[in-house]
Amino acid sequence: MRQIVIDELSPMELDNIDSYLKRAIRQGAMIGLYWLQLPPDLLSEAQQGHEEHGPFYLAVEIAGQSVKFELLVRSQTNLHCSCIAHASSSQRQFVLDFIDRMVEEEMISA
Repeated sequence: MRQIVIDELSPMELDNIDSYLKRAIRQGAMIGLYWLQLPPDLLSEAQQGHEEHGPFYLAVEIAGQSVKFELLVRSQTNLHCSCIAHASSSQRQFVLDFIDRMVEEEMISA
C-alpha cells in the first residue's frame, strides 16, 4: 500500500492529531479511522466521469504510535471500478498540504 506515515509520536501528539482529525475531516466507522475527502477540482477524469460513485476519499488511520495517510483514492459506494486508483500528483500534493497544516497547527515534532 502506498502511504505516508508519521511515526514515533508521543501519546500527547497522538491525542492532538486525533483531535485535529475529528475537527477537520469525517470520522470512519472504526475508532482511529478517518476519511479525507478530495475536492471536486482534484478528481481524475475517471473519477469525474463516475461522480455517482463519489464522494472520493483517502483513508487516514491512527494506529499504535503513528498516523497513516493512504494514497489510494476510494469511493464510499463502489470498491471495484476504474475510478478507484492511486492518488495523482495533485491529489498527493493535497494530502501533503493537509499534513503540513496539521503538523504545524498541532505542533508535532515527530
